[in-house]
Amino acid sequence: MPDAPLSPQLQAVADEFRFATARLHALRAAVPESRWGVRRDPDRWSVAECVAHLNLTSAAYLGIIGDAIARGRALPRPARPRRYRRDPLGWLLWKMMPPPVRFRTRTAAAFVPGAVAPRDEQVAEFDRLQDEQLRLLAQADGLPLGAILVASPFNARVRYNLFSCLSILPPHQHRHLWQAEQVWSDAVP
Repeated sequence: MPDAPLSPQLQAVADEFRFATARLHALRAAVPESRWGVRRDPDRWSVAECVAHLNLTSAAYLGIIGDAIARGRALPRPARPRRYRRDPLGWLLWKMMPPPVRFRTRTAAAFVPGAVAPRDEQVAEFDRLQDEQLRLLAQADGLPLGAILVASPFNARVRYNLFSCLSILPPHQHRHLWQAEQVWSDAVP
């Protein structure tokens, strides 16, 4: 039996996750492995560092989202919501996250990439993490996502609802993929 279709809003989030994956694969095809880990500007991350940051971020969010879904299953479940809503902070982060980058913020130390894996390993890990995020997204559908709060792994004092969390992740990926594309823009179609 095929899986039930996602609500339109969560389908849009899933589509953005898939687009980020396609974007990374296009970047992998366009940037030679010899340039993958090289910084063009000493003050900016390499392509490898951008991807490593995304992998660190996705890995950190998996547990947070999984725990939130488990808590959400324990809540009284009203009929499937007609519309999920971001809370004000989640909406603000969602609006300011996509590229082009309008302002920079410092990345929390735990999410600054150190040594990075080879290109193919990084891309395979990104793909694995994307699949897991899509699986969790499907599990979240139908839960009262606006009533389930999560804390950001970047700053535990920053809290937003689970729909905000899920919808912020793809724009964050696109932000850093855009950053990675800028590193060797002469090599990206």
